[in-house]
Amino acid sequence: MILTVTINPLLERRYFYKQVLFARENRDAKVNLTAGGKGINVSRQLQHLDTESLIFTFTGGTNGKIFADVLRDEKLKFTTIKTKGETRDAVLVIDESIKKYTYCFGENPAITQSESDEFKDKLDKMIKNCEIVVFSGSSPSPLADDIFPFGIKKANEYDKISVCDTYGAHLKDCINAMPTVMHNNVEEIETSLGLNLKSKEEKIAFLDELYSRGVKQSFLTNGKQTAFANNFDYHFEIDPFKVDAVDSTGSGDAFTAGIVYGWFYNLSFEQSVKLAASLGALNSLSLCVCSVAKIDAFELAEKISCNPVGKKMKIVDVTPQ
Repeated sequence: MILTVTINPLLERRYFYKQVLFARENRDAKVNLTAGGKGINVSRQLQHLDTESLIFTFTGGTNGKIFADVLRDEKLKFTTIKTKGETRDAVLVIDESIKKYTYCFGENPAITQSESDEFKDKLDKMIKNCEIVVFSGSSPSPLADDIFPFGIKKANEYDKISVCDTYGAHLKDCINAMPTVMHNNVEEIETSLGLNLKSKEEKIAFLDELYSRGVKQSFLTNGKQTAFANNFDYHFEIDPFKVDAVDSTGSGDAFTAGIVYGWFYNLSFEQSVKLAASLGALNSLSLCVCSVAKIDAFELAEKISCNPVGKKMKIVDVTPQ
C-alpha cells in the first residue's frame, strides 16, 4: 500500500467567469470545489495511473467536512484526524476570455499539541502497514513541524520507503531524518535552507550533500529549466519537455507521483525519471491538477531525455537466456 501524508490540506473554490470585470461586480460564476494539498495531489495522480493509495490528513470545521465530501466524490480513499481549527481554503478566480487566473489563500489552521500527538500515534500504526509513505506539502503551524521528521524516522525503523517533498522551517529536520527519496524545486531549497543553487555545480553539490546524509535518490526541479537528480552517487540531467503551460500548479506533485509509481512497480531509475518528467509537463497544460491520463504520460515519457553526468552506471542484463 502507498500512504500519502498531508498535514496542510486545502479546500479550493474555483470561480470561472467568461470575463472578469475589475472594480465591478462579477456574477453567475461556475463554481467548482477541489481538494488540494501536495499529498492529496500525489494520490489523485496515482489514481489516474491506476494505482491505489490512502490519504492521511487533518480536517477541521465546515471546510473540513466539505473537503472530505470532495475526496469521496473523487473516490479517493482517506482517513483524517479532526482539528478544532478550520481546514484552510483558497479562492481561484479564472477569466476564461484571456485564460488568466489569480489565487487567494486563507490562513493556515493552528494545530494543537494534542492534535499533533494524535496524528503521530495513528501515523506510526499506518506506516507499519504500508510499503511506501509519501510526506508532501507544508506544515500549517509550529506544533505540526515535527510530524514529517517523526514519520520519516518511523519509516526507517520499519524498513519502509519514504518519499519527502516539503519545504519551510521543518525541511532541515526532514533531511536529518534521512528519507529514502527527496524531491524539491530550486526555489523551495533556496528559501527554506538559505542556499544559492544557481549553477549546475551548486545543484549537484547539494544533491551530493543529501546522499552523504543517507538520501538514496534526490530530485531538484526548476520549472521549464533542466532538472538534476542523484541515484545514489550517480548524477543525471533531465531535460524537461517544452510545453505551452497553462498552470504549473501541482506539476511538482505529478512529478513526485511518477517517482512513487516507479518505486512501487520496480521500474528502472531512467523509466521512473522519464515518467515523472512527463507527468509534470502534461500537468501544466490544464487547470485540472494531477489528472494526467496514464496513456498520455507513458507516451510522452519516451520523448524525455535523462542523461548521466560524470560516471555512468553499468546496466547488467539479467534476462534468462
